Amino acid sequence: MKMKKLIALSLTITLGVFTLAGCGGKTSTDNTGDKSAETKGGASITVVSSYGADDGNRGNFEEAVKAYEANTGNTVKESASNANEEWKASVHADFEVGAEPDVLFFFNGVDSNPLIEANAVVSIEEIRAEYPDYASNMKEDMMGASPVDGKNYSVPVNGFWEAMFCNKTVLEKSGVTIPTDGYTWDQFLADCEKISAAGYTPIAVSFHEVPHYWFEYCVLNNGGLANHLNVPAALDDEAGKAWVNGLSDMKELYDKGYLPDNALSAGDAETFQLMAEDKAAFAVDGSWKCGWFAENADPANFVVTTPPTKELRKSTELIGGISMGYYITRKAWDDESKRDACVEFVKQMTSDEVVSKFSSSGNVTALKNGAIPDPNANELIKTVTEMNGKVTNVIGAVQDTISGEQKTDLFGNVKIVCDGSMTVEEAVTSMLGK
Repeated sequence: MKMKKLIALSLTITLGVFTLAGCGGKTSTDNTGDKSAETKGGASITVVSSYGADDGNRGNFEEAVKAYEANTGNTVKESASNANEEWKASVHADFEVGAEPDVLFFFNGVDSNPLIEANAVVSIEEIRAEYPDYASNMKEDMMGASPVDGKNYSVPVNGFWEAMFCNKTVLEKSGVTIPTDGYTWDQFLADCEKISAAGYTPIAVSFHEVPHYWFEYCVLNNGGLANHLNVPAALDDEAGKAWVNGLSDMKELYDKGYLPDNALSAGDAETFQLMAEDKAAFAVDGSWKCGWFAENADPANFVVTTPPTKELRKSTELIGGISMGYYITRKAWDDESKRDACVEFVKQMTSDEVVSKFSSSGNVTALKNGAIPDPNANELIKTVTEMNGKVTNVIGAVQDTISGEQKTDLFGNVKIVCDGSMTVEEAVTSMLGK
């Protein structure tokens, strides 16, 4: 199934995040509010989200849920987990057996296609027929229309950017200058060699669990903006060449010893911790990680900059977009005892005030009025603002244009490519056959 390609945005606006991949472990809570709220006799709704325990916006999410309960007298039974392929599969499985939630915070691209095709979620158009002001604070063309029928189904909180976090302490002790505009792949490899020689890990990454951030930039480096959202039809077409060369660059990083020793077996939480412990220099991840640094390290010890580039990509071009939002399920919509509660939940969770709190790490939003500025931004966020001010284009992730089965196959084979058990050509060919 084809996904409507994200148009590269000219960033006169601030780039942003979301919660995609990088959330923490599974979290399950029953936020029932205080006793005074319970006595109002409100509805009880179920919510599934990707705001796991390690997500930087987990606290903001819990606060917003409690405010909703206090404001309405309704109660929320909520569960959250990592926004990874396993979680996506579990969400689809729940729908298949009739165990879907009332409200779902989920992806709005190809991953949501089965939900749209099964009429399992309700379009914003249908909701507005009864609630005209639903999502009225959002820009229509930024809400993430479904590739199935071009309609909007989810109401977004904020978007995402993917960029490179740098540990200033490690770089200084390694005699490496913080990367600036025009930072090339060759400069990056030379810096990684210096960092490794100084006894540090150049790149904090788990190719076992989250190889996709490096994959996106390595493909973009080798294919350019115009070609990035094209999925290969063959190894020798333009997209195929970009994917083969991109995977080859990832293998080069592994072969040179620039990754953690356990990069092919450890999870993201373990390898990323090297950044907080001043043991690693670089990490490519999403804007949601800004919250992680605020909670697990000294944000002033880190800067955000654009990843190293090759000839086909300018250093001012980033991966980003708006990829997730709140859905109301058909099951809840058809239940008159829950319909009002679900609509009000989404409205409150996507209000200008709440979205602005979730966007405090320099995220792009779909708000018509823009996000309310955070006067208390930390030093790391200031570097985000500086980086965003120089960005000329942002484009979506190509992984969002392929099926879950293809993603599982492709990213599962990255570690096999790195250890030499499979060639990069075989990995791309395998994905094409799915």
